[in-house]
Amino acid sequence: MAAGVTDRTDIVIAGAGVVGLAVARALAASGREVVILEKAESFGTGTSSRNSEVIHAGIYYPTGSLKARLCVEGKHRLYAYCASHGVEHRRCGKLIVAPGADQIPGLEALARQAAENGVDDIDHLSGACVRHLEPELKAAAGLYSPSTGIIDSHGLMLSLLGEAEANGAVLACNTEITAARLTGNGVEISINGEDRPALAANLLINAAGLGAPALARRIEGFPAGRVPESWLARGCYFSLSGKSPFRRLVYPLPEPGGLGIHLTLDLAGQARFGPDVEWIGEIDYRVDPLRAEAFADSIRRYWPGLDPARLTPSYSGIRPKLSGPGMAAADFRIDGPADHDGLPLVHLYGIESPGLTSCLAIADHVATLL
Repeated sequence: MAAGVTDRTDIVIAGAGVVGLAVARALAASGREVVILEKAESFGTGTSSRNSEVIHAGIYYPTGSLKARLCVEGKHRLYAYCASHGVEHRRCGKLIVAPGADQIPGLEALARQAAENGVDDIDHLSGACVRHLEPELKAAAGLYSPSTGIIDSHGLMLSLLGEAEANGAVLACNTEITAARLTGNGVEISINGEDRPALAANLLINAAGLGAPALARRIEGFPAGRVPESWLARGCYFSLSGKSPFRRLVYPLPEPGGLGIHLTLDLAGQARFGPDVEWIGEIDYRVDPLRAEAFADSIRRYWPGLDPARLTPSYSGIRPKLSGPGMAAADFRIDGPADHDGLPLVHLYGIESPGLTSCLAIADHVATLL
């Protein structure tokens, strides 16, 4: 060990979001020594807590992609985990609506994609059937996904962390990896701007979310050309004041960069709309109240009765994108030692939606790479 290194461990995981915690749980349960380093003051304060908290069915993603495979597998794993570990959730179902007849072909294409991905419970609905389920909606046709649900993401992360710690994993918050160096027997890690390494590890798993590409570039000895280009897409949410007229999630057809401004519910029944898509150059979670007008225009296409005065700025999240404006949507990218000529690194890039749904399946996938 180099001079100045004070401790050595088997595996260091950078990032205590839902994916980092799921990976820590899986590896600690297998007997590995795990230390999780999180730069924020607590776990799960980034993308993991700034999303729609939806358990996705696996409808939208290209067949054979990691997103499709890990979402479908992860959905089943996540429902079983929630049931066995007391994590609050609900299978409320989701309607995908085509307000006009011109959008029905797009709806049918989604249904075919879902079937190819192994999602076998999608129901085709007429406009009358949609309105029977949710009378306030305008729809020429719709799809119903009964296996879509909602989850308490904080409760999930608390459970994952508890299981990881029960198997010996350690979480250190306010601890940012500011430099790292590949050595002949692992990785030396410097934290919080210190010059000398504070920790050495046999393996570094980069689950830093929005910061994953930047962290990869900070690893001395790792070729910069292997780090993908990345983009940031902010999505804002607006809450609906008062009682929601809907009992299910409501989605329009997807749009470039996202799934359209949709209606989701929290476990208390409060409705919110979002996220939209806004390409930004740096991390910034501010929500512009003036975006409410564009939100209202989008929402009224499928809910004509919306009173725009009921929309209140809520919060925003940022998607860690591997594809930019006008580009085809990119898949998850999970690079293990075999992708790095045996280097002791695992990088998780572009883990946006459906990362929450897929977290347990992603963890198993990472374990197989080792």
